[in-house]
Amino acid sequence: MKTILVDAVHCFIQEKDEGFEIFQDLYKLLETYSNQKIILTGATDEGIKKYGLDKIPYEVFTLKHDPEKSDPEYYKTLLKTKNFNADDVVCFENKPDSVESARSAGINTYHFDNSKKDLESLKEFLDGNLK
Repeated sequence: MKTILVDAVHCFIQEKDEGFEIFQDLYKLLETYSNQKIILTGATDEGIKKYGLDKIPYEVFTLKHDPEKSDPEYYKTLLKTKNFNADDVVCFENKPDSVESARSAGINTYHFDNSKKDLESLKEFLDGNLK
């Protein structure tokens, strides 16, 4: 069963008022899948606390900005660390450079445009690629 890799900030975590919180509609969508979910970030320990990533229901993976997610080495290191092949995962990211970076590592990746929050298209991507 494939693992779902989820961009942390501006995907799973949304800015709200003076803080950050889980995007509940996305969380509800992800919970319809029994697949493992891993939240991807570049955050340091300080950033993990700032964004509330230490309180979310899924595993968090970070390389603490070394390298950034815009560098394909981030995703290659993730795959190696988790003992995954690129075919073992699907990913969605908010930033276009992170999407391209993940794709260049061989990962099937969807661009989740935070301004649109198109959960229907994301669901279609997940349904079509988790088989």
